[in-house]
Amino acid sequence: MKILPIKTRKIRAGEENIYSVISRHIRNIKENSILVITSKIVSICEGRVVKIGKIKKKELVEREADLYLPPQKDRFHVTLTVKNNILCSSSGVDESNGDGFWVLWPENPQKSANNIRKYLAKKYKLKNVGVIITDSKSNILRRGASGIAIAHSGFLSLKSYVGKKDIFGRKMKVTKANVVDSLAISAVLVMGEGAEQTPLAIISNLDFIKFKKNNPTKKELAELQVDMDNDYFKVLLKSVEWKKGGKK
Repeated sequence: MKILPIKTRKIRAGEENIYSVISRHIRNIKENSILVITSKIVSICEGRVVKIGKIKKKELVEREADLYLPPQKDRFHVTLTVKNNILCSSSGVDESNGDGFWVLWPENPQKSANNIRKYLAKKYKLKNVGVIITDSKSNILRRGASGIAIAHSGFLSLKSYVGKKDIFGRKMKVTKANVVDSLAISAVLVMGEGAEQTPLAIISNLDFIKFKKNNPTKKELAELQVDMDNDYFKVLLKSVEWKKGGKK
């Protein structure tokens, strides 16, 4: 596997769309590759920004969340949220590299990923090409941020080992490798978290990826997600009183 980060010019809200950004900075993509894009650049290009000072961040975070927990005043100034069935901080709302704006997640990340994949296939004449839209997240009981995929298109997100034998011949019963988040973590590490100015990356040499020529089906997307009642961490997730987000 090879990851190539791509440096871009500084991109500000209202200047250009995501397709012109791709066209400007990517000359060629090989067959069976995946383009990784930070959610921040997608959102900036889609106009999903709010001028800092126009609304309090707390209100904006709660509006953008599906579920949220109020922050602990004596410890952290972060609101724990669930958005698009992803546990994250502050609904993904962030001001870093926003040039005076709060940057939100794309309105419909999956739709954006699907459209970008179609654009890549047409422009670069590709049969097999994937897209991952990423963000950064914190991990429970771990310090430091890592990547996560908030949407993907063009390949299977999970690799099942169910029914296959391990090295001693024992059949595996439940193991499935999370391909999409593993790729996102690797790419985000290479793209950086600060002023690297590399919001795009191309992952190639992906012999272990199963590409597909259409968008992820509803069944495939549902298989990647786990609801709180069936999650390993149910005892933690259901022990608190989540508040419903959205516009009030």
